[in-house]
Amino acid sequence: MSEPMNLAQIQELIKFVAKSGVSEVEIEQKDFKITIKTPAGKKEVQVLAAPPPVYASAPAPAAPSTPAPVAAPAAAPAAAPAADSKYITIKAPMIGTFYRAAGPEKPIFVNVGDEVKPGKTICIIEAMKLFNEIESEVAGKIVKVLVDDAKPVEYDQPLFLVDPA
Repeated sequence: MSEPMNLAQIQELIKFVAKSGVSEVEIEQKDFKITIKTPAGKKEVQVLAAPPPVYASAPAPAAPSTPAPVAAPAAAPAAAPAADSKYITIKAPMIGTFYRAAGPEKPIFVNVGDEVKPGKTICIIEAMKLFNEIESEVAGKIVKVLVDDAKPVEYDQPLFLVDPA
């Protein structure tokens, strides 16, 4: 029997949908349904929860019938020293978990000193059990990796510094 999503999972899904540009996501389980819609120019979030089933023992808490306001996450300080101002910052296109390689025994996608060009896979960000290959949009040399492997990242968080020279 699967447990209904908890409030933290619902908030994470709402953030993911808002940042990803997906227009609608619907998840339905035995006694739980959530629909998140983002029609053109308007963001609407609808969360429905069926009444919790009556058990002889205490039931698991059900999801709220209306979403709690999702506070915007505090922006990670991205203040780079003046010496780094000539570098291009590659930022996370979504929230999730940052991975430098495709698996524990696989080679790292890019290291400091490696040349990258548009289209080259530089990392993976896992969000909601989906592993998204992130490709470089710039050409240059990796000068710094700003996130540790297997750490959570926020949308627009700096991941790499690239020297375009």
